[in-house]
Amino acid sequence: MTMTWWQNLPLFLILCPLMCAAICSALKGKAARIVIAALSALECAGMGVLLYYTAKGNESFVYAMGEIGAPFGNELRIGPLEALTGLGFSLVLFTAILGGWHRLTKDVAPNRMNLYGSVTCLLTSAMAAMVFTNDLFTAYVFIEISTIASCALIGASNKGKTLFSAARYMIMNLMGSGLFLLGLSMLYCLTGHLLFPQLGAAVRDLLEGERYSIPLYMSFLLMTLGVAIKSALYPFHTWLPDAYGNATATSSAVLSSMVSKLYIFLLIKIFLRAAGWEVFARRIEDVLLLYAAAGMVMGSVHAIRQKHLTRMVAYSSVAQIGYIFLGISLGTEAGMAAAVYHILAHSAAKAMLFLSANRLREASGDEDTFAALRGSALRAPLAGLAFTVGACSLVGIPGLGGFTSKLYLASAGVEAGGLRMAIVLAALAVSTLLNVAYMLRSVLTIYRKKEETDQSILCKDRLFAVA
Repeated sequence: MTMTWWQNLPLFLILCPLMCAAICSALKGKAARIVIAALSALECAGMGVLLYYTAKGNESFVYAMGEIGAPFGNELRIGPLEALTGLGFSLVLFTAILGGWHRLTKDVAPNRMNLYGSVTCLLTSAMAAMVFTNDLFTAYVFIEISTIASCALIGASNKGKTLFSAARYMIMNLMGSGLFLLGLSMLYCLTGHLLFPQLGAAVRDLLEGERYSIPLYMSFLLMTLGVAIKSALYPFHTWLPDAYGNATATSSAVLSSMVSKLYIFLLIKIFLRAAGWEVFARRIEDVLLLYAAAGMVMGSVHAIRQKHLTRMVAYSSVAQIGYIFLGISLGTEAGMAAAVYHILAHSAAKAMLFLSANRLREASGDEDTFAALRGSALRAPLAGLAFTVGACSLVGIPGLGGFTSKLYLASAGVEAGGLRMAIVLAALAVSTLLNVAYMLRSVLTIYRKKEETDQSILCKDRLFAVA
């Protein structure tokens, strides 16, 4: 079958960043930044073309990488969902690079900038591959590329704590990768397949024949646990605040908005196209529901207790990851759709929050304590507006993405009915109230003027007290 020119774009969007990574390693600082900015713009354009053609016909296509076909080859599958998700992630990447353009020269040493560009290109390639992949082998290879590149992004900053944060990130994420690989190996031993369509058929045959049901469930549970650790689902979130809080503004925006969501999107694809509803509904959804509800509440509780703006924004990611897993745990089409929508809505809002928080910190003498940030939105009005919009989205103000995703999650919970509905609605209500508490405090703080004390009055008061 002859493929049209645009159907070759998925492979190009994976290979082009790999070539740019090699080019960046040989360039100097500013040139490397120009390459990654141009690459992210090219990725946006390519994803936009794919979305246009797949949405126009409302159909998907498979791109076989090499002459070896199923069941032994590697494949990419591209449909409207993959193209839309890839476009969302590409836009976030492009915005993060432009938004943190000038700050990169302060946070990253000149002799590291080319390497920073290289790992950003590698992360871009991993993003495209994980969104498009139709087999577990390709998925795992780029999971590891993403892990190593993300660790390098955290450690690239000149701050003293970044090496410790990067090491902690690496340890926890390698643990997640190991669990994912263990589950993948068990699944391959049981089915003999790695491509999603053939894997799904083999899983259904095993379930219908009631063979190897326990190891089959265990394999999917291990992969789910691995993704939960890598995406910082509560209580596996301990690495996240330091990693996001100490990295550069661009790195924090990319890590929180794109990388952690990539793993979850891959898990959704595995459940929908490989595991099937039967495996998911029987064992895994109840466990995920409890962890997701706990994450929504406890992530917000930890955010309220923070005294630094960047750490508060980082802890809010823990709560928002809980929202996504809440939709997945319902095990319904409506729940999965709500989860995907929240991935995109949260990605945009979180990138906006980290980038604007960095600008507000710059306007406050590079201090991000709430005391130092008073009036920062008056000194940097555009950053203040961006932070307010992002905060309102996460709270769920009508008209913004966060409100729509919470509405979808509530509707999916009502559709599930019973105890599950009660847990979903209660978690959404409590978490939203907590969101209001810490986001409202942040917005009020950045718009509140500093109290200017008249030194002469102070001196008179002191003299009067002595007299």
